[in-house]
Amino acid sequence: MTSTQHDMAVAIIVSLLLIVGSVFCLLAALGVLRFPDLYTRMHAASKAGTIGSSLLLLAAGVHALDATILIRALAGFCFFVLTAPISAHLLAKAAHQAGYRLTNLSVTDQLPRDRHSSGR
Repeated sequence: MTSTQHDMAVAIIVSLLLIVGSVFCLLAALGVLRFPDLYTRMHAASKAGTIGSSLLLLAAGVHALDATILIRALAGFCFFVLTAPISAHLLAKAAHQAGYRLTNLSVTDQLPRDRHSSGR
């Protein structure tokens, strides 16, 4: 593989990662703007936003053409994927316990209002 072909392959990979990551970020932003309640908005931000920002970080790591930067980008990717959905879940659970209601479009509320009254 010649140097020109290598540069072209890297450019294509980085371009695809940037496009896909940007689409996920756009969908996350639209979800935050358009979804009806706190819980669905938080879901959009945590899932699509996490994948979008992770792919953009990975594109930056691949574009650098340095193994140490790529390893750091992969570590950041793993950190985003492991922490953002968990933190969004905990924030949604705290919001539910604080009394934020689900939208009328939600079918069931599977969490009890508080722990002490659910066991009785």
